[in-house]
Amino acid sequence: MLSDQCETTTKVALFQGKDKELFRDRKEFKGSILKQLEDVYQFIDLVNKTKATFTGLDRTDRRDYPEDAIRESLLNSMVHRDYSFSGSNLVNVYEDRIEFVSLGGLVSGLELESIFLGVSQSRNPNLAAVFYRMRLIESYGTGIGKIERAYKTCPSQPKFETAKGVFRVTLPNRNEQPEMDVRVSDKADKDVSLNEQKSLILQYARENGSVTRKEVEDLISAGTTKAFRLLKELCEDGKLEQKGSGKLSTYVAK
Repeated sequence: MLSDQCETTTKVALFQGKDKELFRDRKEFKGSILKQLEDVYQFIDLVNKTKATFTGLDRTDRRDYPEDAIRESLLNSMVHRDYSFSGSNLVNVYEDRIEFVSLGGLVSGLELESIFLGVSQSRNPNLAAVFYRMRLIESYGTGIGKIERAYKTCPSQPKFETAKGVFRVTLPNRNEQPEMDVRVSDKADKDVSLNEQKSLILQYARENGSVTRKEVEDLISAGTTKAFRLLKELCEDGKLEQKGSGKLSTYVAK
């Protein structure tokens, strides 16, 4: 994998619009994993456009995708994939998002909730050791947190999805969504909205005896990441108590 004879490749596709109907460009990167990492990052960097906004005489530049989020997503797709599969690493770039798809899914024994708790379990320990010594990764389960922090002030959040043999990270295009006004009044409105959602979750848990992550997703029309985060915050605030683990977890009101 670290030689020029590496059989695994990385395919990057640029699509016109928000689906796979029309290609703008596509490339396949070969060589060692380290060479692919550098080449793919440089290619994405070229298509990662910058949008300028003005407030009076002040100019603010913002790229479509945070560099830290791209870096961590790309590293994750290469370090943690299952190389017993012959398929390529995939990066799909649309107008409104970029997807990093790697083969292998989660390491056996882990579930999606586990990665949000900062669990670090490498499928390829020797490869991870090389990347760690090159200071490319920290081997401490911090990658997901870095991606989430890069989107901290954005209305749309990254998505982390897993299916049998597949793991996908989706980063939304920050310049394809309404600008986030960071005035105090707007921040207060956002906090109120989150508090209302937490109140709904607590009310549901009290009325039904408990609540699950899936029920929270349906209750507030949220994705897995947000539902888990709100449940975790309610537990940290002492308002909910987690019973069980993984998919069988339930949350009981205190």
